[in-house]
Order: sequence, then structure tokens, then C-alpha cells
Amino acid sequence: MSPVITAALPTPQTWEVEPELAAVPSTRRLIKGIAEKWRVPLSADALQDVELCASEVLTNAVEHTRTRFRVTVRWTGERLRVEVADSSLRPPDPDAATDRTTRGRGLALVEGLAHSWGWYPEGSGKVVWFECAADQLVTGHVRLRVLVHAAQVRTDLVERTV
Repeated sequence: MSPVITAALPTPQTWEVEPELAAVPSTRRLIKGIAEKWRVPLSADALQDVELCASEVLTNAVEHTRTRFRVTVRWTGERLRVEVADSSLRPPDPDAATDRTTRGRGLALVEGLAHSWGWYPEGSGKVVWFECAADQLVTGHVRLRVLVHAAQVRTDLVERTV
């Protein structure tokens, strides 16, 4: 039998977050702290990706719903999964940002840095989730391409105004 199947997994942690942008940094640090307390086998770089992805989905919940939302963190034995349940039925769209906006790039980062992500309807809202795994860290040219893609519009806008 696999050690993952027989090992006791930590109890998922769930809590409510106020709909304020000021709550995002402390919430993402809490997510990282939970992963560290559980001693999930994620490198420092992978934990930074967790924090970055968490910031994006948390910020989206604040900006698009303006209501309290629920965060759940769980370790599956292979991946750290972060879920954000909000009150909006509007599906997340990583392609929603236009070439002329400096906002709306967060889901492109999540799509590029997380090992999987998605959403599903729940009650009168939805849950947006992402997972990161220790053995699948996005590195090198792939990582650079993700970060450049997300930042490209900001650079284009600055060049146009100069």
C-alpha cells in the first residue's frame, strides 16, 4: 500500500476573509504558514508561487464580489490545494484582460504557475481553486515566459506614454 494512502493527511483549514484588499497579504501569508506548519514538501520557490497565485485569486474575490469569502487550504498528499469560495456566479476568465489594460493579468499568472486550476459553481457562487506540487515547479524559460506575458501590457502602456 502506498505511504500516501496510509499516512494521515492534515485536516483542511477553512476560514472567512473580509472583502478588503488589506486582507489579501495576511491571508496569503497564512496560506504559506499553513503549508510550512504541515511541512508539505514544497521548495521556497514553490511556496512563493503559492503566495503569488493566492494573491491573485484572493484579490479577484475582493474586487469582483465585495462580500466575505471562504478560503480552504488542503494537502492532498501530492499537492497543496487552495480554494476561494465567493458569492459571484461569474466564471473566471484568464483571457478577459485587453491589451490596453494594466489589470486582469492575475489568472494568466495562476494558469502559468499553478500545476492545475479551475472553478466550479457552489450554491449561489463559485469556488476558484489552484494546486501546486513540489515536483512540478515552473522554472526556467517557461516561468520567465509566464511572468513576461503577465507584465507585458504594463510595459507597453509605459512606452506609449513616454
